[in-house]
Amino acid sequence: MLPVTYLLPLVLLFSTSSVPAQPAVPAWETQAQAERRVVPPPGTQGAFAAGRYRNLFREAGYSGEAIREKIDKAFNQLFHGNPDTEAVFYWAGENANGRLAYVSDINNRDVRSEGMSYGMMIAVQLDKKAEFDALWNWSRTYMYHDDPAHPAYGYFSWSMKTDGTPNSESPAPDGEEYYVMALYFASARWGDGQGIYAYRAVADRLLSDIKNRGVITGPWASRRDRVETDGAQFNLEHKMVRFTPDNRRPDHTDPSYHLPAFYELWARWGPEADRAFWAEAARVSRDFFQKVTHPATGLAPEYAHFDGTPVTSSFNPRSGTFGPDAWRTAANWSVDWSWWAADPRERELSDRIQAFFESKGLDSYGNRWTLDGSVQLEANHSTALVATNAIASLAATQPRARRFVEALWNAEIPTGRYRYYDGLWYLMGLLHCSGEFRVWTPAGAR
Repeated sequence: MLPVTYLLPLVLLFSTSSVPAQPAVPAWETQAQAERRVVPPPGTQGAFAAGRYRNLFREAGYSGEAIREKIDKAFNQLFHGNPDTEAVFYWAGENANGRLAYVSDINNRDVRSEGMSYGMMIAVQLDKKAEFDALWNWSRTYMYHDDPAHPAYGYFSWSMKTDGTPNSESPAPDGEEYYVMALYFASARWGDGQGIYAYRAVADRLLSDIKNRGVITGPWASRRDRVETDGAQFNLEHKMVRFTPDNRRPDHTDPSYHLPAFYELWARWGPEADRAFWAEAARVSRDFFQKVTHPATGLAPEYAHFDGTPVTSSFNPRSGTFGPDAWRTAANWSVDWSWWAADPRERELSDRIQAFFESKGLDSYGNRWTLDGSVQLEANHSTALVATNAIASLAATQPRARRFVEALWNAEIPTGRYRYYDGLWYLMGLLHCSGEFRVWTPAGAR
Protein backbone atom coordinates (compact mmCIF):
# COMPACT_ATOMS: atom_id res chain seq x y z
CA MET A 1 0.00 0.00 0.00
CA LEU A 2 1.37 3.42 -0.98
CA PRO A 3 1.86 6.10 1.68
CA VAL A 4 -0.99 8.54 2.03
CA THR A 5 1.09 11.47 0.79
CA TYR A 6 1.29 9.77 -2.60
CA LEU A 7 -1.89 11.71 -3.30
CA LEU A 8 -0.34 15.13 -2.64
CA PRO A 9 -0.33 17.47 -5.62
CA LEU A 10 2.37 16.44 -8.06
CA VAL A 11 3.41 20.01 -8.61
CA LEU A 12 4.63 20.05 -5.03
CA LEU A 13 6.05 16.55 -4.98
CA PHE A 14 8.32 17.07 -7.96
CA SER A 15 9.49 20.63 -7.34
CA THR A 16 13.19 21.30 -6.98
CA SER A 17 14.71 23.07 -4.00
CA SER A 18 15.03 26.62 -5.30
CA VAL A 19 15.43 30.28 -4.53
CA PRO A 20 15.28 33.09 -7.10
CA ALA A 21 18.88 34.27 -6.84
CA GLN A 22 21.41 33.03 -9.39
CA PRO A 23 24.96 32.06 -8.36
CA ALA A 24 27.68 34.44 -9.40
CA VAL A 25 30.09 33.52 -12.20
CA PRO A 26 33.23 32.06 -10.55
CA ALA A 27 36.11 34.52 -10.55
CA TRP A 28 38.46 32.13 -12.33
CA GLU A 29 36.29 31.89 -15.47
CA THR A 30 37.08 33.96 -18.52
CA GLN A 31 34.24 35.92 -20.06
CA ALA A 32 34.11 33.49 -22.99
CA GLN A 33 33.86 30.52 -20.62
CA ALA A 34 31.15 32.26 -18.64
CA GLU A 35 29.11 32.88 -21.77
CA ARG A 36 29.20 29.16 -22.59
CA ARG A 37 27.83 28.16 -19.21
CA VAL A 38 24.14 27.24 -19.16
CA VAL A 39 22.22 29.50 -16.77
CA PRO A 40 19.66 27.67 -14.59
CA PRO A 41 16.00 28.38 -15.36
CA PRO A 42 14.54 31.38 -13.49
CA GLY A 43 13.75 30.51 -9.89
CA THR A 44 15.79 27.32 -9.99
CA GLN A 45 18.93 26.66 -8.02
CA GLY A 46 20.89 23.50 -7.50
CA ALA A 47 21.48 21.90 -4.13
CA PHE A 48 25.05 23.19 -3.87
CA ALA A 49 23.95 26.84 -3.99
CA ALA A 50 20.67 26.34 -2.14
CA GLY A 51 22.09 24.09 0.57
CA ARG A 52 19.05 21.83 0.28
CA TYR A 53 18.96 18.31 -1.15
CA ARG A 54 15.80 16.65 -2.34
CA ASN A 55 14.58 13.71 -0.27
CA LEU A 56 12.57 11.67 -2.75
CA PHE A 57 11.59 9.15 -0.08
CA ARG A 58 10.10 11.86 2.12
CA GLU A 59 8.27 13.22 -0.93
CA ALA A 60 6.84 9.71 -1.33
CA GLY A 61 5.55 9.83 2.25
CA TYR A 62 8.10 7.80 4.19
CA SER A 63 9.14 9.03 7.61
CA GLY A 64 12.63 10.19 8.46
CA GLU A 65 12.87 7.34 10.95
CA ALA A 66 11.99 4.73 8.32
CA ILE A 67 14.48 6.19 5.86
CA ARG A 68 17.28 6.23 8.44
CA GLU A 69 16.49 2.66 9.40
CA LYS A 70 16.62 1.52 5.78
CA ILE A 71 19.98 3.19 5.13
CA ASP A 72 21.52 1.88 8.36
CA LYS A 73 20.30 -1.65 7.68
CA ALA A 74 21.79 -1.60 4.18
CA PHE A 75 25.14 -0.27 5.40
CA ASN A 76 25.36 -2.73 8.28
CA GLN A 77 24.54 -5.69 6.06
CA LEU A 78 26.79 -4.79 3.13
CA PHE A 79 29.72 -3.66 5.28
CA HIS A 80 29.40 -5.83 8.39
CA GLY A 81 26.94 -8.60 7.56
CA ASN A 82 27.54 -12.31 7.01
CA PRO A 83 30.88 -12.47 5.14
CA ASP A 84 29.80 -15.44 3.04
CA THR A 85 26.42 -14.22 1.83
CA GLU A 86 25.90 -10.53 2.69
CA ALA A 87 29.03 -8.40 3.13
CA VAL A 88 31.26 -6.86 0.46
CA PHE A 89 33.52 -5.08 2.99
CA TYR A 90 36.24 -7.07 4.78
CA TRP A 91 38.74 -6.06 7.45
CA ALA A 92 42.24 -7.19 6.47
CA GLY A 93 44.67 -6.65 9.33
CA GLU A 94 46.74 -3.54 9.90
CA ASN A 95 50.05 -1.88 9.12
CA ALA A 96 51.96 1.22 10.22
CA ASN A 97 49.16 3.44 8.88
CA GLY A 98 46.43 1.65 10.83
CA ARG A 99 43.73 -0.83 9.95
CA LEU A 100 43.24 -2.20 6.44
CA ALA A 101 40.06 -3.23 4.67
CA TYR A 102 38.86 -3.94 1.15
CA VAL A 103 35.62 -4.12 -0.80
CA SER A 104 35.40 -7.25 -2.95
CA ASP A 105 33.60 -7.97 -6.19
CA ILE A 106 32.25 -11.30 -5.01
CA ASN A 107 31.35 -12.58 -8.47
CA ASN A 108 34.81 -11.91 -9.91
CA ARG A 109 36.71 -12.62 -6.68
CA ASP A 110 38.75 -9.47 -6.86
CA VAL A 111 39.18 -5.98 -5.42
CA ARG A 112 38.57 -3.08 -7.80
CA SER A 113 39.48 0.60 -7.63
CA GLU A 114 35.86 1.25 -8.57
CA GLY A 115 34.52 -0.58 -5.51
CA MET A 116 37.16 0.77 -3.15
CA SER A 117 36.40 4.35 -4.13
CA TYR A 118 32.64 3.71 -3.96
CA GLY A 119 33.12 2.25 -0.50
CA MET A 120 35.05 5.35 0.58
CA MET A 121 32.34 7.63 -0.82
CA ILE A 122 29.65 5.73 1.07
CA ALA A 123 31.73 5.84 4.24
CA VAL A 124 32.32 9.59 4.12
CA GLN A 125 28.66 10.29 3.38
CA LEU A 126 27.66 8.18 6.41
CA ASP A 127 30.42 9.54 8.68
CA LYS A 128 32.18 6.17 8.96
CA LYS A 129 35.78 7.31 9.34
CA ALA A 130 37.21 3.97 10.47
CA GLU A 131 35.93 2.20 7.37
CA PHE A 132 37.00 5.07 5.12
CA ASP A 133 40.56 5.16 6.44
CA ALA A 134 40.93 1.38 6.27
CA LEU A 135 39.81 1.30 2.63
CA TRP A 136 42.12 4.17 1.77
CA ASN A 137 45.03 2.50 3.57
CA TRP A 138 44.48 -0.75 1.61
CA SER A 139 44.24 1.24 -1.63
CA ARG A 140 47.49 3.05 -0.98
CA THR A 141 49.27 -0.04 0.32
CA TYR A 142 48.41 -2.47 -2.48
CA MET A 143 46.90 -0.60 -5.43
CA TYR A 144 48.82 2.66 -5.67
CA HIS A 145 51.89 3.02 -7.91
CA ASP A 146 54.61 5.19 -6.36
CA ASP A 147 57.49 4.16 -8.64
CA PRO A 148 58.16 7.02 -11.12
CA ALA A 149 59.25 4.45 -13.72
CA HIS A 150 55.94 2.56 -13.60
CA PRO A 151 53.55 3.35 -16.47
CA ALA A 152 50.72 3.83 -13.95
CA TYR A 153 52.78 6.06 -11.63
CA GLY A 154 50.45 8.13 -9.45
CA TYR A 155 47.44 5.94 -10.29
CA PHE A 156 45.83 2.79 -8.86
CA SER A 157 45.65 -0.74 -10.25
CA TRP A 158 42.08 -1.37 -11.26
CA SER A 159 41.92 -5.07 -10.21
CA MET A 160 43.68 -6.92 -7.41
CA LYS A 161 43.39 -10.26 -5.71
CA THR A 162 42.12 -10.05 -2.14
CA ASP A 163 45.63 -10.83 -0.87
CA GLY A 164 46.92 -7.64 -2.50
CA THR A 165 48.61 -9.13 -5.56
CA PRO A 166 47.62 -7.59 -8.89
CA ASN A 167 45.41 -9.02 -11.59
CA SER A 168 46.14 -5.90 -13.60
CA GLU A 169 48.44 -2.96 -12.91
CA SER A 170 46.56 -0.69 -15.30
CA PRO A 171 44.26 2.02 -13.93
CA ALA A 172 40.57 2.67 -14.64
CA PRO A 173 39.77 6.40 -14.40
CA ASP A 174 36.40 6.06 -12.70
CA GLY A 175 38.23 4.80 -9.62
CA GLU A 176 40.53 7.82 -9.53
CA GLU A 177 37.57 10.19 -10.01
CA TYR A 178 35.70 8.78 -7.01
CA TYR A 179 38.88 8.63 -4.92
CA VAL A 180 39.47 12.36 -5.52
CA MET A 181 35.92 13.34 -4.63
CA ALA A 182 35.78 11.13 -1.55
CA LEU A 183 39.08 12.55 -0.28
CA TYR A 184 37.92 16.16 -0.65
CA PHE A 185 34.74 15.31 1.25
CA ALA A 186 36.77 13.54 3.96
CA SER A 187 38.88 16.68 4.40
CA ALA A 188 35.67 18.62 4.93
CA ARG A 189 34.02 16.21 7.37
CA TRP A 190 36.97 15.17 9.49
CA GLY A 191 39.83 17.54 8.84
CA ASP A 192 43.22 16.58 7.48
CA GLY A 193 45.64 14.23 9.15
CA GLN A 194 49.23 13.25 8.37
CA GLY A 195 50.76 11.22 5.56
CA ILE A 196 48.18 9.39 3.47
CA TYR A 197 45.46 10.90 5.67
CA ALA A 198 46.30 14.46 4.61
CA TYR A 199 43.14 14.07 2.55
CA ARG A 200 43.05 17.36 0.70
CA ALA A 201 46.72 17.43 -0.26
CA VAL A 202 46.46 13.85 -1.50
CA ALA A 203 43.33 14.72 -3.49
CA ASP A 204 45.08 17.72 -5.05
CA ARG A 205 48.01 15.56 -6.12
CA LEU A 206 45.80 12.84 -7.59
CA LEU A 207 43.57 15.35 -9.39
CA SER A 208 46.60 17.04 -10.91
CA ASP A 209 47.99 13.69 -12.04
CA ILE A 210 44.83 12.50 -13.78
CA LYS A 211 44.89 15.63 -15.93
CA ASN A 212 48.57 16.51 -16.24
CA ARG A 213 50.67 13.40 -15.84
CA GLY A 214 53.08 12.83 -18.68
CA VAL A 215 53.46 9.73 -20.81
CA ILE A 216 55.47 6.91 -19.21
CA THR A 217 56.45 3.65 -20.90
CA GLY A 218 57.57 0.80 -18.69
CA PRO A 219 56.91 -2.74 -17.49
CA TRP A 220 54.52 -3.86 -14.82
CA ALA A 221 56.14 -4.69 -11.49
CA SER A 222 54.63 -8.18 -11.41
CA ARG A 223 55.22 -9.00 -15.09
CA ARG A 224 58.35 -7.54 -16.58
CA ASP A 225 57.30 -8.79 -20.03
CA ARG A 226 54.18 -6.62 -19.91
CA VAL A 227 55.23 -3.18 -21.17
CA GLU A 228 52.64 -0.42 -21.16
CA THR A 229 52.55 3.25 -22.15
CA ASP A 230 50.19 5.35 -20.02
CA GLY A 231 49.45 9.06 -20.09
CA ALA A 232 46.92 11.38 -18.51
CA GLN A 233 43.48 10.03 -17.69
CA PHE A 234 41.73 12.90 -19.48
CA ASN A 235 41.99 13.68 -23.16
CA LEU A 236 43.02 17.32 -23.09
CA GLU A 237 41.89 18.05 -26.63
CA HIS A 238 38.36 16.76 -26.08
CA LYS A 239 38.29 17.63 -22.35
CA MET A 240 36.83 14.20 -21.60
CA VAL A 241 37.74 11.33 -19.34
CA ARG A 242 39.37 8.44 -21.18
CA PHE A 243 38.33 4.82 -20.89
CA THR A 244 41.95 4.07 -20.05
CA PRO A 245 45.19 6.05 -20.09
CA ASP A 246 46.86 3.05 -21.79
CA ASN A 247 48.05 4.50 -25.09
CA ARG A 248 48.19 1.08 -26.75
CA ARG A 249 44.42 1.16 -27.11
CA PRO A 250 42.49 3.40 -29.52
CA ASP A 251 41.48 6.40 -27.44
CA HIS A 252 37.84 6.62 -26.44
CA THR A 253 35.66 7.29 -23.41
CA ASP A 254 33.12 5.57 -21.18
CA PRO A 255 29.89 7.60 -20.84
CA SER A 256 29.44 6.43 -17.25
CA TYR A 257 32.81 7.93 -16.30
CA HIS A 258 31.51 11.44 -17.06
CA LEU A 259 30.87 13.14 -13.70
CA PRO A 260 30.13 16.84 -14.30
CA ALA A 261 28.75 17.23 -10.78
CA PHE A 262 32.25 16.42 -9.50
CA TYR A 263 34.03 18.52 -12.12
CA GLU A 264 32.17 21.63 -10.96
CA LEU A 265 33.59 21.11 -7.47
CA TRP A 266 37.09 20.53 -8.80
CA ALA A 267 36.73 23.80 -10.71
CA ARG A 268 36.26 25.47 -7.33
CA TRP A 269 38.51 23.43 -5.04
CA GLY A 270 41.19 21.76 -7.16
CA PRO A 271 44.65 23.00 -8.03
CA GLU A 272 44.18 26.56 -9.21
CA ALA A 273 45.97 26.17 -12.55
CA ASP A 274 43.44 23.57 -13.69
CA ARG A 275 40.18 25.08 -12.49
CA ALA A 276 39.15 26.52 -15.86
CA PHE A 277 39.74 23.10 -17.43
CA TRP A 278 37.38 21.39 -15.01
CA ALA A 279 34.66 24.00 -15.58
CA GLU A 280 34.94 23.38 -19.29
CA ALA A 281 34.98 19.60 -18.76
CA ALA A 282 31.65 19.87 -16.94
CA ARG A 283 30.13 21.75 -19.86
CA VAL A 284 31.58 19.28 -22.36
CA SER A 285 30.18 16.29 -20.45
CA ARG A 286 26.71 17.84 -20.38
CA ASP A 287 26.83 18.25 -24.14
CA PHE A 288 28.22 14.73 -24.48
CA PHE A 289 25.24 13.22 -22.65
CA GLN A 290 23.03 14.64 -25.40
CA LYS A 291 25.18 13.11 -28.15
CA VAL A 292 25.80 9.69 -26.63
CA THR A 293 22.24 8.80 -25.56
CA HIS A 294 19.65 7.47 -27.98
CA PRO A 295 17.15 10.22 -28.88
CA ALA A 296 14.14 8.01 -28.16
CA THR A 297 15.20 5.75 -25.28
CA GLY A 298 17.86 7.76 -23.44
CA LEU A 299 20.08 4.65 -23.39
CA ALA A 300 23.86 5.10 -23.61
CA PRO A 301 26.49 2.58 -24.70
CA GLU A 302 29.14 1.27 -22.36
CA TYR A 303 31.98 2.73 -24.46
CA ALA A 304 31.88 5.61 -26.93
CA HIS A 305 34.03 7.69 -29.21
CA PHE A 306 34.49 11.31 -28.20
CA ASP A 307 31.82 12.29 -30.75
CA GLY A 308 29.30 10.09 -28.91
CA THR A 309 29.13 7.21 -31.38
CA PRO A 310 29.33 3.74 -29.80
CA VAL A 311 32.57 1.76 -29.59
CA THR A 312 32.65 -1.99 -30.04
CA SER A 313 35.89 -3.32 -28.61
CA SER A 314 37.58 -6.64 -29.26
CA PHE A 315 37.59 -7.52 -25.55
CA ASN A 316 33.97 -6.43 -25.01
CA PRO A 317 31.88 -7.08 -28.14
CA ARG A 318 28.77 -5.71 -26.43
CA SER A 319 30.35 -2.40 -25.41
CA GLY A 320 28.20 -0.60 -27.97
CA THR A 321 25.03 -1.63 -26.13
CA PHE A 322 23.40 -0.49 -22.90
CA GLY A 323 24.81 -2.66 -20.11
CA PRO A 324 26.23 -2.57 -16.56
CA ASP A 325 28.76 0.23 -17.08
CA ALA A 326 26.15 2.35 -18.84
CA TRP A 327 23.53 1.97 -16.09
CA ARG A 328 25.40 4.66 -14.15
CA THR A 329 25.14 7.32 -16.86
CA ALA A 330 21.60 8.38 -15.93
CA ALA A 331 22.63 8.71 -12.29
CA ASN A 332 25.52 10.96 -13.32
CA TRP A 333 23.45 13.44 -15.30
CA SER A 334 20.67 13.42 -12.69
CA VAL A 335 22.99 14.17 -9.76
CA ASP A 336 24.52 16.91 -11.88
CA TRP A 337 21.09 18.47 -12.31
CA SER A 338 20.29 18.03 -8.63
CA TRP A 339 23.48 19.73 -7.44
CA TRP A 340 23.93 22.42 -10.10
CA ALA A 341 20.70 22.89 -12.14
CA ALA A 342 22.99 23.95 -14.98
CA ASP A 343 21.50 22.10 -17.96
CA PRO A 344 17.72 21.57 -18.23
CA ARG A 345 18.30 19.04 -21.02
CA GLU A 346 19.31 16.56 -18.31
CA ARG A 347 15.70 16.58 -17.13
CA GLU A 348 14.58 15.54 -20.60
CA LEU A 349 17.08 12.67 -20.53
CA SER A 350 15.68 11.38 -17.23
CA ASP A 351 12.12 11.58 -18.53
CA ARG A 352 13.19 9.74 -21.67
CA ILE A 353 14.97 6.83 -19.99
CA GLN A 354 12.24 6.40 -17.38
CA ALA A 355 9.56 6.36 -20.08
CA PHE A 356 11.49 3.62 -21.85
CA PHE A 357 11.83 1.39 -18.81
CA GLU A 358 8.25 2.01 -17.74
CA SER A 359 7.16 0.75 -21.16
CA LYS A 360 9.15 -2.46 -20.65
CA GLY A 361 7.53 -3.32 -17.30
CA LEU A 362 8.68 -1.45 -14.23
CA ASP A 363 9.12 -4.60 -12.14
CA SER A 364 10.59 -6.83 -14.83
CA TYR A 365 12.71 -4.94 -17.40
CA GLY A 366 16.00 -6.56 -18.38
CA ASN A 367 19.43 -5.12 -17.81
CA ARG A 368 21.02 -5.06 -21.30
CA TRP A 369 19.50 -3.54 -24.44
CA THR A 370 20.31 -2.36 -27.90
CA LEU A 371 20.41 1.43 -27.80
CA ASP A 372 17.14 1.82 -29.68
CA GLY A 373 15.45 -0.48 -27.17
CA SER A 374 14.26 -2.89 -29.85
CA VAL A 375 16.09 -5.93 -28.46
CA GLN A 376 16.49 -7.01 -24.85
CA LEU A 377 19.85 -8.77 -24.63
CA GLU A 378 19.66 -9.93 -21.01
CA ALA A 379 16.53 -10.55 -18.97
CA ASN A 380 17.91 -10.16 -15.43
CA HIS A 381 16.19 -7.39 -13.47
CA SER A 382 19.24 -5.96 -11.67
CA THR A 383 19.05 -4.00 -8.44
CA ALA A 384 21.86 -1.65 -9.51
CA LEU A 385 19.81 -0.59 -12.53
CA VAL A 386 16.74 -0.18 -10.34
CA ALA A 387 18.86 2.15 -8.19
CA THR A 388 20.25 4.27 -11.01
CA ASN A 389 16.79 4.60 -12.55
CA ALA A 390 15.52 5.80 -9.18
CA ILE A 391 18.35 8.36 -8.96
CA ALA A 392 17.16 9.60 -12.36
CA SER A 393 14.06 10.86 -10.53
CA LEU A 394 16.20 13.69 -9.12
CA ALA A 395 15.99 15.27 -12.56
CA ALA A 396 12.76 13.79 -13.93
CA THR A 397 9.64 15.92 -14.34
CA GLN A 398 6.89 13.35 -14.93
CA PRO A 399 4.66 11.58 -12.37
CA ARG A 400 6.16 8.22 -13.32
CA ALA A 401 9.32 9.26 -11.44
CA ARG A 402 7.56 8.35 -8.18
CA ARG A 403 7.20 4.77 -9.30
CA PHE A 404 10.94 4.39 -9.84
CA VAL A 405 11.60 5.73 -6.33
CA GLU A 406 9.07 3.26 -4.93
CA ALA A 407 10.79 0.44 -6.84
CA LEU A 408 14.08 1.18 -5.10
CA TRP A 409 12.39 1.47 -1.71
CA ASN A 410 10.76 -1.92 -2.20
CA ALA A 411 13.93 -3.67 -3.41
CA GLU A 412 15.67 -6.09 -1.08
CA ILE A 413 19.25 -5.51 0.03
CA PRO A 414 21.28 -7.56 -2.47
CA THR A 415 22.81 -10.80 -1.24
CA GLY A 416 24.69 -13.62 -2.89
CA ARG A 417 26.87 -13.69 -5.96
CA TYR A 418 26.07 -10.26 -7.44
CA ARG A 419 25.86 -8.28 -4.23
CA TYR A 420 28.94 -6.16 -4.99
CA TYR A 421 27.71 -3.98 -7.86
CA ASP A 422 24.04 -4.36 -7.03
CA GLY A 423 24.68 -3.69 -3.36
CA LEU A 424 26.91 -0.66 -3.67
CA TRP A 425 24.55 1.01 -6.12
CA TYR A 426 21.57 0.03 -3.98
CA LEU A 427 23.18 1.83 -1.03
CA MET A 428 24.29 4.83 -3.08
CA GLY A 429 20.79 4.96 -4.52
CA LEU A 430 19.35 5.15 -1.02
CA LEU A 431 21.74 8.00 -0.19
CA HIS A 432 20.95 9.95 -3.34
CA CYS A 433 17.19 9.47 -3.07
CA SER A 434 17.14 10.45 0.61
CA GLY A 435 19.17 13.63 0.14
CA GLU A 436 22.01 12.10 2.19
CA PHE A 437 24.56 12.08 -0.65
CA ARG A 438 25.83 15.61 -0.22
CA VAL A 439 28.62 18.02 -1.02
CA TRP A 440 30.99 18.48 1.92
CA THR A 441 33.05 21.62 1.42
CA PRO A 442 36.66 21.59 2.71
CA ALA A 443 37.73 24.36 5.05
CA GLY A 444 38.64 27.52 3.19
CA ALA A 445 36.97 26.37 -0.04
CA ARG A 446 33.87 27.92 -1.53
